[in-house]
Amino acid sequence: MAVQQNKVSKSRRNNRRAHDALVAANPNECTNCGELKRPHHVCAACGHYGEREIVAMTEEVDLDEDAA
Repeated sequence: MAVQQNKVSKSRRNNRRAHDALVAANPNECTNCGELKRPHHVCAACGHYGEREIVAMTEEVDLDEDAA
């Protein structure tokens, strides 16, 4: 098992952790519907990527009404 030779000071420990912070998301506005989406990803609201429709979106079906 590894055992340290000398105590690591709080300053040296914290300097090592300086790059571990999380980066905030950078959402972009969809050019088709205006919803916020992740950059370089298909829009989850309308299925467009840039100006092209990539995923054909269907209307949500309420399963409770169809079962009756």
